[in-house]
Amino acid sequence: MPTEYPPLAIDYGGTLLAGVDEVGRGPLVGAVVAAAVILDSSRPIDGLTDSKALSAARRERLADEIRGKALAFAVAEASAQEIDELNIYHATHLAMRRAIDGLTPSAEYLLVDGNRLPGHHVPGQAVVKGDARHPAIAAASILAKVVRDAQMRELDARYPAYGFARHKGYPTPEHLAALERLGPLAEHRRSFAPVKRQLALF
Repeated sequence: MPTEYPPLAIDYGGTLLAGVDEVGRGPLVGAVVAAAVILDSSRPIDGLTDSKALSAARRERLADEIRGKALAFAVAEASAQEIDELNIYHATHLAMRRAIDGLTPSAEYLLVDGNRLPGHHVPGQAVVKGDARHPAIAAASILAKVVRDAQMRELDARYPAYGFARHKGYPTPEHLAALERLGPLAEHRRSFAPVKRQLALF
């Protein structure tokens, strides 16, 4: 059974409410990707939930539906280099702010997955487990994951020995073994401990 969360009390009654979420804080490689979505209440989308609870095929179908029905959506990222320069926490919020800035029309209120707002001038609230509690945040999580997974498949095509299409850059035994055997790529996050250790050896 899915976890039941208390209803969200949202201090905004208009239509330009954006859900914001990110994917890719934990991987050792690539960008952190954020998305912002303003849903259209007159064009509901069934099945929106935490992207991690959906199959890849279902995420792809929902992402197409979100792009077709949302009032606005935007996807943005912070690069591996920016993650190394800023740290993952600040880079995640940078990606979120970029996504929010990409919305047309602009958002009037934000619902952001997690426990902190990203420091944007638009008012809003942070929502723990928000991707399971509000459809706009779920829509953002789906768009962000579909985009980042596509980036990992592209990286896999260039460097098949690392297995990026399977582990999506997370520190799995397969990925750690490839790092040890082959060394880090330019796309790896050099500030993350497993990568930093291997850089010292190569």
